[in-house]
Amino acid sequence: MTNYRLLLLVFLSAMLMRCTNDPNELEAPQVDQELLLIPRDQIDDQIMESLKATNEFNWRDASDQVLWSALMHSDSTLTIGYQPEGESDVNSRMATIDIKGKNWVQARENVVEEALYIINKGNDQPLESEDIDLRAHNVLPYVEIHITDPAVITRLRSLPNVRYVEPLGYEVDFARYAAEGREESSKGCSNDPDYGIPSGDYTVVAPNAKVSWNYSYMNIPQAWSHSTGSGIAVGLIDTGISPNQTKLNGEFNSGYSSGRYVHKYGFYVSSWWPWDDPDGPNDQCGHGTAMAGTIAAPRSTSGSSVGVAYNANLVAVRGTGDVVINGGSEKTGVSDALVFLGNRSDVKIISMSIGDVFSNSKVADAIRYAYGKGKLIFAAAGTSTSFTNWYGVIFPASMNETVAVTGVKEGSGYQRCDICHSGDKVDFTVVMERSGSGKHALTLAMSGSDPSTVGGSSVATATAAGIAALVWSKNPGWSRDQVLNKMKQSADLYPSRSSEYGWGTLDALAAVN
Repeated sequence: MTNYRLLLLVFLSAMLMRCTNDPNELEAPQVDQELLLIPRDQIDDQIMESLKATNEFNWRDASDQVLWSALMHSDSTLTIGYQPEGESDVNSRMATIDIKGKNWVQARENVVEEALYIINKGNDQPLESEDIDLRAHNVLPYVEIHITDPAVITRLRSLPNVRYVEPLGYEVDFARYAAEGREESSKGCSNDPDYGIPSGDYTVVAPNAKVSWNYSYMNIPQAWSHSTGSGIAVGLIDTGISPNQTKLNGEFNSGYSSGRYVHKYGFYVSSWWPWDDPDGPNDQCGHGTAMAGTIAAPRSTSGSSVGVAYNANLVAVRGTGDVVINGGSEKTGVSDALVFLGNRSDVKIISMSIGDVFSNSKVADAIRYAYGKGKLIFAAAGTSTSFTNWYGVIFPASMNETVAVTGVKEGSGYQRCDICHSGDKVDFTVVMERSGSGKHALTLAMSGSDPSTVGGSSVATATAAGIAALVWSKNPGWSRDQVLNKMKQSADLYPSRSSEYGWGTLDALAAVN
């Protein structure tokens, strides 16, 4: 089946190639017909140089040639953000835009018509929109089409009703940099039980649950006498939940956890063909299960680890295959998950322990959509090995609409964890690494009651989301801003703000009092 789809895409690409350049036709963009394909490693080098120089990379700053070459090195799918000409403040109004309105429909149709005009120049049999695999999002203002002609990119980027033009599936080849003496960034896919956890790394609370050693640094157990997260739903966008972990399935209500629900969905498509049906909600990586355990694992009788908000509801969406939002299917899965959770009135908080080193505009659109719906969005500041540890806060934690969280070591002062990122975009820190042994926080493994351990800004983010659930549960009538302000005011650096660690380490007890 995969070979058939590959042949089909190659055939469609050949059909879309520009055939002639008739000067008698309407004026078209002037594009060098001998435009050379830039090698992938040169594109990667440009991206990395931009990241090192400015801490960011955006496709809008790339040349037409670089963008087209990236498109050809990936799945040839171009994402095009549109707007009616003269429209302003689209980002701030993402949640209230009606793309079915006449002016928005016309803007989308104009963009597609412009692309088809360039594609069809000289074609004896003109193509229609369905011939280029058009995918128009039903809520967010973007469309996606298969493109091989560089003239289309040049034309679209010149239009006032085009917000952005980006290659959907291009991924930086990090393995090449690893070969140059740097370590490759981990994709976070492991979550086996740790049978050697020292007894000093947890305490046991009734009815027989293990409390991770780091919880006391944020006064989480002390906060439980005031709030356990009841009545608040946390949305988790990650790699899904393991069907074999009973504490996140049939035993989600067990021990001291009761009267709540866990819902599971899947928007990620692992197939090479991005328009296949999603795989489902089941975790194939382990990361999502670990984050779900940190947020809302039950306070059980079986000796398993307990979550920060052990009476909160959980809505888990599989949006990615691992922790990096870099493939086309992952960008689509995450953006669709954000819209889905944004539209759920029960979900107050969204936790995203995932990201990438540079931004993607369609995911950013979805972040702004969920934010516009009143969601409090926590995102990981970044977790990596020494390869990208020099880099600051990653996307989407770098956005103003998200709350960036990173992990620090125990002890006096502030020292980020060995694989954590920091920077001026960080809002909060969570203690999650032993200063001597390097041990990390406890959570649920893929199955069984024996805990696993998890580190990085991932577990810090999930912990912060759990604390937010405690605060919101104690104050159910509060708005997002009230909850966030209370968390700021209770953090240990407030009212000062660090250029690397934001408002500092969260204090759950102070936040719920």
